[in-house]
Amino acid sequence: MHEFTLETERLLLRPLTVSDAAAVFQWAGDPLVARYMVYPTYTSVEDVRKWLKSVELQEGTYEFGFVRKRDALLIGSGSIGPDATREGFWGFGYNLRRDCWGYGYATEAAKAMIRFAHDTFGITRFSSSHVEANKASGHVMEKCGLHFVRYGRFEKLDGTCPARSIEYEGNIQ
Repeated sequence: MHEFTLETERLLLRPLTVSDAAAVFQWAGDPLVARYMVYPTYTSVEDVRKWLKSVELQEGTYEFGFVRKRDALLIGSGSIGPDATREGFWGFGYNLRRDCWGYGYATEAAKAMIRFAHDTFGITRFSSSHVEANKASGHVMEKCGLHFVRYGRFEKLDGTCPARSIEYEGNIQ
């Protein structure tokens, strides 16, 4: 687990821990949130706890919990790290509670993660992708300075829900 904490106008981005399992289940267990994510919908807090234990052991990828400052509520999470499919790029992603959609939190958090990678590690090339139907996520990527490069293929970790994805890249200076 990393030790970095980032701050934006409305959010604190801090490492996720196993103690966050119940809060993470609020979105990871929501089928409407999970429909565009690679993980299947979580069905128990214990399953989320197992995932968070694996996150704590990861190296090279920086997983952050997004805490809303005004009420200290953990409203989402995201990660950034080397992109396994695009050499020289760092990829990022994000996930929010459904009741926090549409308020700009994803853009705010993604920009903070990009700034962190740039300022801390000198990274300038970033990538991300989303399921074609999740147009709001594409808008976040565009607001972060990324642009469309190609269509790809999406499926969940368990092989279900094949769909077309949209892949983005950008150089951030």
